[in-house]
Amino acid sequence: MKKSSKQRVKKNRGAVYASVGLDVSDRKSCWVGLDEEGKVSGRDQVGTRGPELEAWGMSIAPTLIAIEAGPHSPWISRLLSKCGHEVIVGNPAKIPSISRSRSKSDWRDAEQLARLARFDRSMLHEIRHRSEEAQKDLQIIRSRHATVQARSKLINHVRATVKAHGQYIQRCSSDAFVSRTREGLGAELLEIVSPVLEAIDRLSEAIHTYDGRIEQLARTRYPDTQWLTQIKGVGTLTALAYMLVLGDAARFRSSRMVGPYLGLTPARDQSGDADPQKGISKQGDRLMRALLIQSGHYILGPFGVDSDLRRHGEAIAARGGKNAKKRAAVAVSRKLSVLLHHLWVTHQEYVPLFNQSKTALVAAA
Repeated sequence: MKKSSKQRVKKNRGAVYASVGLDVSDRKSCWVGLDEEGKVSGRDQVGTRGPELEAWGMSIAPTLIAIEAGPHSPWISRLLSKCGHEVIVGNPAKIPSISRSRSKSDWRDAEQLARLARFDRSMLHEIRHRSEEAQKDLQIIRSRHATVQARSKLINHVRATVKAHGQYIQRCSSDAFVSRTREGLGAELLEIVSPVLEAIDRLSEAIHTYDGRIEQLARTRYPDTQWLTQIKGVGTLTALAYMLVLGDAARFRSSRMVGPYLGLTPARDQSGDADPQKGISKQGDRLMRALLIQSGHYILGPFGVDSDLRRHGEAIAARGGKNAKKRAAVAVSRKLSVLLHHLWVTHQEYVPLFNQSKTALVAAA
């Protein structure tokens, strides 16, 4: 007869483990406990729900629990920490013994996590989750991004539908698209796409609502965004996302560490004499990287002002070659990520041509 979840928890009440690995899934999570000698002394499943995980966490003595970063890891790590455990959240992209295993299973993954936590926790490449409040604030930005993507897909759908019938909608802003389409289409086509246009209108309203909430958050909870928005090309959205993704400026010993953290530095695959040139690593937060690259394009674009950042990008673009402008924008975004951290930490006034003024001071001396 299969034992219930409550019976299994009761059986293990007061159990002591040197370390525990928890492989998290949407419904059931597998856990494996090791004793002081590194032998498996307990293993079972627990429901991936708050009450069940809390009951399980309280049923074992405080210990070291290792989990992988994922959708559930923020709330699970907070919950198990409240139960008195020390929780390590490992970076799955940097644990090849798990991610590239040829005999992968939930039980093996849980045991591997327990062993790494017990014997060499540095191999887990521990990450630190942001606070619950910061996570909720960041979700506003992510929800806005998802809404913008949905609107773009619907706009492209309408354009393709109209084009298939020999008509064309002139280029315009996303906010003006619905009115421009309704003015230019005949009654038959308008009847077909009218529900889609209404959906685009509602999405636009949602985006404006999110923009208002983001501006309010920046003013009330994150006033330091004012130091970041000094740079033309960095708006409130990018500045707030930057602060929320990094979490704490003090976690970086140097501003130069931010570029690699956001995946804006070249990846490396060096072996022996071979050290091929590779593109950026693209590790870290994808949305934040996209926002910074978008700012890089603005700085290099027709509305960008003369600055050290712009000159740096123009020098790279002038070298020519394949994707020169794209590489220049990425290089600018990398320098921008470093500069934003510096302004955040120091609260200094931004000087667009700092290198030029510095050179002039040296020459005058």
